[in-house]
Amino acid sequence: MLDEKQKLEISQDDLALIEAALQTQSKILGVQASAGGSNALGRLNDVKRVLATIAQQRNVKRTPAVPTKGLFLSMARMFG
Repeated sequence: MLDEKQKLEISQDDLALIEAALQTQSKILGVQASAGGSNALGRLNDVKRVLATIAQQRNVKRTPAVPTKGLFLSMARMFG
């Protein structure tokens, strides 16, 4: 089955709240999985995957683009 992707507009504060809730859920599922919970390990993996996706996409948005003019000038100073 293919997952359909849908873009949502969520504020940074809302995203931080969702991420914190998922981290708490991850801790709870970790305890349940270590106690032998049958479905907890699968759910824990799902939550960790979503957290990784959030972190990855958040880092992509925060990475500033390098202006080409600034890069050229800094290289010109380095070599000239």
